[in-house]
Amino acid sequence: MKELIEFIARALVDTPDMVEVTEIEGEQTSVIELKVAKEDLGKVIGKQGRTARAMRTILSAASTKLRKRAVLEIIE
Repeated sequence: MKELIEFIARALVDTPDMVEVTEIEGEQTSVIELKVAKEDLGKVIGKQGRTARAMRTILSAASTKLRKRAVLEIIE
């Protein structure tokens, strides 16, 4: 899951070196935190949150396959 979000985020931003992804695993749920450079935050969120919503949808589909729940949090 972590690698999937990292791959997508690096493709979207101008400074891929600043992308940090951490995964906090629980029994049933994983929380994936995405941190990008301040100037790239808008690119990751997208207009009206569409890009972030799409990333969450992809993450949800991938986590369903693993029978786990995953939550994406974008940190400023």
